[in-house]
Amino acid sequence: MIRHSLRLIVDGASDLEVVGEAGTGEGAVAKAVELRPDVVLMDIRMPGGDGIEATRRITSELPGTRVVVLSMFELDEYVHAALQAGASGFLLKDAEPDRLVDAVRRTHTGESLFAPSILTRLVEHYLGRSMPKATSALLTERETEVLTLIGRGLSNQEITHTLTISMGTAKTHIGNLLAKLQARDRAQLVIAAYERGLVTTPHPT
Repeated sequence: MIRHSLRLIVDGASDLEVVGEAGTGEGAVAKAVELRPDVVLMDIRMPGGDGIEATRRITSELPGTRVVVLSMFELDEYVHAALQAGASGFLLKDAEPDRLVDAVRRTHTGESLFAPSILTRLVEHYLGRSMPKATSALLTERETEVLTLIGRGLSNQEITHTLTISMGTAKTHIGNLLAKLQARDRAQLVIAAYERGLVTTPHPT
């Protein structure tokens, strides 16, 4: 029933198309390998292997495919496990249809999506522990500004407005950050911002 609802929502967008469905973790991996989708909407709890393990296998085998994890819960261990598995975002299943469609689009372009409450909890998690050693890559002043805003959960458009730069310039800086910090996607840039101490207070989106 949930998959049917998700299909209706995604297929209702003129620029998106559902190319496959699966009801188990193993099935999700097999379908992803077969169809090579741009974005996978992944449930946390499924028979035949949970969504976290399926996410790990998909992101490992298909570096061009991004995964958005969906869950009824915002438990910290789910969020952290999803990120460690390579997920590019984490949304609650009760998200509004427009936000879900926006998540698919933005994830495809390299952004990461988190429900506001989840982003706040993620920040609090990193602030409440000793920081891992951050990469020693040298960043320019502008790159540091962009990374800080990414850590606060701002979208590309919000970054352009905040720094008064063009979208192309913002994307160039983000591309440089991904390369310098050896980050797979924007979700890992968020974590890098916390590791570098650029985000010091929870900043709800």
